[in-house]
Amino acid sequence: MSQITAIILAAGLGTRMKSALPKVMHPVAHRPMIRHLITTLETATQGDDLRIVAVIGPDMPTLEAAVAPHPFVLQHDRRGTGHAVQMALPELPDSGTVLILMGDAPLLRPETVRRLIETRQTKGAALLVGAFRPVNPTGFGRIIQAADGSITRIVEEKDLAPDQKAIPLCNGGIYAVDAARLPGLLARLTPNNAQGEFYLTDIVEHAVSDGALVLPLDIAADEIHGVNSRADLAFVESIAQARYRAAAMAGGATLLDPASVYFAADTKIGQDVTIGPNVVFGPGVTVADRVTIHAFSHIEGTSIASGAIIGPFARLRPGAQIGDGVHVGNFVEVKNAVLGAGAKANHLTYLGDADIGAGANIGAGTITCNYDGINKHRTIVGAGAFIGSNSALVAPVVIGDGALIGAGSTITRDVPADALAVVRGELVQKEGAAERFRETRRAAKAKKKD
Repeated sequence: MSQITAIILAAGLGTRMKSALPKVMHPVAHRPMIRHLITTLETATQGDDLRIVAVIGPDMPTLEAAVAPHPFVLQHDRRGTGHAVQMALPELPDSGTVLILMGDAPLLRPETVRRLIETRQTKGAALLVGAFRPVNPTGFGRIIQAADGSITRIVEEKDLAPDQKAIPLCNGGIYAVDAARLPGLLARLTPNNAQGEFYLTDIVEHAVSDGALVLPLDIAADEIHGVNSRADLAFVESIAQARYRAAAMAGGATLLDPASVYFAADTKIGQDVTIGPNVVFGPGVTVADRVTIHAFSHIEGTSIASGAIIGPFARLRPGAQIGDGVHVGNFVEVKNAVLGAGAKANHLTYLGDADIGAGANIGAGTITCNYDGINKHRTIVGAGAFIGSNSALVAPVVIGDGALIGAGSTITRDVPADALAVVRGELVQKEGAAERFRETRRAAKAKKKD
């Protein structure tokens, strides 16, 4: 077991985001960026002794909640990345590996974190720097290497000599450091620069001056891409979605138009699932095998059992539990409702706070009237019941097994099993009244013109 401590730098305000929300709390695939990083760390270090410490700014209660149960420290005065790491020093162990990561880089993969840890340990490096090779390196600090590949220093873009601007290897802002050496390296940081800040990159120069081994580790550019603007956020979202789509298809799902399907970070998709165009998954969705989801459906907080057919234009909201072989058709909304095996609601229906029995048929235009303006109430429809079109079931109400509800009925009392319930006003017919009405309206219109 290795001692791993991860420091996540998350105190930045992200002013270019133009938002009251802390930058690292902006979501990618419905999950805050910092939670992506925490999940990656937890996945990569299974079997290790992991401690995560976030460095955040004052008055960030949402961020405090997001990093829990992991501890955080406050950086009251934002004096650079080196200063931020110094704030975390009291939380660091005396041995093992310290990972230093940016909270706005949600695309880092668990296997990359594992490589950072193992490479530092096996190579005996005091410091490992995550490096990448962008198509255009302009704007990034360059990594200067010795003949043996070790790092001699990192030079910021503004300080590059003309012959250094062609160097393709750039600093990714990710570090794996020998925990025993880190306090000494941080103690030597000084704010001798135009910004008056403590730069974390200076620990490279100090480690080299000590004769310690400093190495780069190549990381794919898309894993290191940070977020400083809404445009960056959209770009990172596009990369994340491409990964989720590829994973779904590799796992046995068919996406008819992959680019138009959007997943949440926690979406779980089974095998032989077919997903049509423009389907959107919110958080908390599990889809079993052999499910078909037709176009333009929106699904969140829902479990869908095998063989179900959803949509097109269906909306499944949190608490929906869709049983085996259930049909939820076009313009059907389901919220906090359980649909038993084989139940059908094929069109134009709202089922909220309801238990729909196995094999029940819900006719078009049916609604469960679940809210009285103060409280929500539950509707129970028994197995094999038939609810006629355009019915209103006023909760709390129980429709027994096998009961039949006539079309257009408003049901306000329980209906026993196998009973027939019809609630309609008496049909009134007046022969010729329609024509007399039209004549009257035509005469009134003609008089108005005169």
